[in-house]
Amino acid sequence: MRALAWLQMVTGCLAMSFAIGVSAADDIVVGQVAPLSGVLAETGKEMVLGAKVYFDYINDNGGVHGRKIRHVVKDDGYKVDETVRLTKEAIGKDGAVALIGFAGTGNIAELLKQNVLQGAGIALVAPYTGGEVLRTPFNPNIFHIRAGYADEAEGIVNQLISLNMKRIAVMYQDDPFGKAGLAGVEAALKKRHLELAATGAYEKNTDNVSDAVQAIAKANPQAVVMISVGKSTAAFSKRIREVSTVAQLVNISVVNPKEIVRLIGAENARGVGIAQVMPYPFLPIIPIVKEYQQAMKKYAPGAEYSYTSFEEFIGAKVLVEGLKRTGKNVTRQGVIHALETLSEYDVGGFTLRFSPDNRVGSRFVEVTVIGRDGRLLR
Repeated sequence: MRALAWLQMVTGCLAMSFAIGVSAADDIVVGQVAPLSGVLAETGKEMVLGAKVYFDYINDNGGVHGRKIRHVVKDDGYKVDETVRLTKEAIGKDGAVALIGFAGTGNIAELLKQNVLQGAGIALVAPYTGGEVLRTPFNPNIFHIRAGYADEAEGIVNQLISLNMKRIAVMYQDDPFGKAGLAGVEAALKKRHLELAATGAYEKNTDNVSDAVQAIAKANPQAVVMISVGKSTAAFSKRIREVSTVAQLVNISVVNPKEIVRLIGAENARGVGIAQVMPYPFLPIIPIVKEYQQAMKKYAPGAEYSYTSFEEFIGAKVLVEGLKRTGKNVTRQGVIHALETLSEYDVGGFTLRFSPDNRVGSRFVEVTVIGRDGRLLR
């Protein structure tokens, strides 16, 4: 039932993007290209959901200066060429004034390589990636609300070292995303005069981790940092424990713990650590979590809370604040300038900081663990 509900919701988003047309010429168009199919589909659907829920809330409360937000959603299947094609379509055919919540370091890097964002002078807010190549050198078009993979790697390595685990290996996706995370772990270890115990790579858009399992098992490390997405993380976690005595597995933030538990069961997933770059979304301790949970109950009843949807909910709130500050005449360049003014933007217990020369709004990192019942523990 839940899978059907997801499909209906996403199908509705896609249908809406084509059905409104000229009658909604005064709408503010926000484009989102996300992986709604393929290995990252569950993550992509939650990304879309988080943004959609916030936009629905804004539209129900008068929109932005009286104008509705039209959320145009397109499925790239996590494929680089599709990301490029569909982004051009969202900018050109659909007339998006801003973009939100894309996934994939390599996918977004290709947009920069082909001058898609710069050429259109358009902002991309809250991409679901921490790749340093998208942050350095400075790129004025991308507004990051999450810490980078280097920040995550530093936090993970620091925690492992505090547990006296110094023989650390890395399993990574063989693409810019995975290599960015690998570089982050290497840098964090070098800072502590340590070296990697082993590395193992797997091909993007597959869950064939056999070579990675074999390479890392030979080294018998104390811990493995995984720079991978859901299906490959699940496959590796199960298999490495079957053939080695590795004590701790930790993944960077771009995985969905529910998917891991679904794929390999709670017992096999138990104890897997996951870095997080957003506040804990399951308890309404701070105002933004309460706001998120209330919106989810109203606009996505029955959907479970998650870090992924919460992140894009915050991303949508940041973008809407930028749209509000732009004024009634919304332009792409105006949105960029408005977002730059969010120098101390408190979304509700979580503060983001942007400026004309800073696009990394947060460096917050904490590590959670999948518990015996499959739920995340802090």
